[in-house]
Amino acid sequence: MTTVILQLICPDRPGLVSELSSWIFDNRGNIRHADHHTDEGTNLFLSRLEWDLDGFQIPREKISVEIECLANSLRGKAQLHFSDEMPNVAIFVSQQSHCLLDLLGRVSNNELRMNVPLIISNHNYLKDLCSQFNAQYMYIPVHTESKIISEKIILDLLADFEIDLVVLAKYMQVLSPNFLNSFSNIINIHHSFLPAFKGAKPYHRAWERGVKLIGATAHYVTEDLDDGPIIDQAIAHVSHRDEVDDLIRKGRDIERIALARALRFHLRRQVMVYQGRTAIFA
Repeated sequence: MTTVILQLICPDRPGLVSELSSWIFDNRGNIRHADHHTDEGTNLFLSRLEWDLDGFQIPREKISVEIECLANSLRGKAQLHFSDEMPNVAIFVSQQSHCLLDLLGRVSNNELRMNVPLIISNHNYLKDLCSQFNAQYMYIPVHTESKIISEKIILDLLADFEIDLVVLAKYMQVLSPNFLNSFSNIINIHHSFLPAFKGAKPYHRAWERGVKLIGATAHYVTEDLDDGPIIDQAIAHVSHRDEVDDLIRKGRDIERIALARALRFHLRRQVMVYQGRTAIFA
């Protein structure tokens, strides 16, 4: 059964939960999920409401207009989604296949409700592995002297395939500010427990420091490297017996988990971004 999903952020004040619930009830909506949070530091009220589309008296094509009016009356911002939406997702990858194949497998098993019409890589190594999945594999090399051209080709492909979201599944390239200004809806998996060990070779640096826990972080991409709003993190225990290769092996497991979990939260519209942070209504 299709549901309507409302994400709202507005200044906090008494009676907001009652006002929102009453608006849905007055329009004959049956609420399935209601999650709210007040951030005391910013005095912001965050709400995620989900209700049945069936029986709701406002036609689907007119709900967005009514939601915009409601948000304006609360001096807030709202996003409206429907549970039957199937966004087009492009997966970017370099040479490591573990996150890519994990996501494609979950899509094939209907664990992740999304279409993957496009896979982009700066290497050609994984093309045969992806041949069994119904996605176009595009090899686009990226070199310093031609990066602007490569990114323009990629942006054109995202437009041609009507891509809604990009997932960086171990894509070992830094996207330029120009690229992010053109397309910014991007999730990345970073192989460390951010904000620790940003940048390259975090497992090597973690091993040098003798850490007892390693982590993986799925986050939204911003112009600040490895500093976007965090969606999900996973950890694994390590010991003095583990070498760098052991940390990398364990890291691959938690990278898969963190990325898949973050993507599921995003697709289910359970993530709300505010003030550079996220609230996860899971």
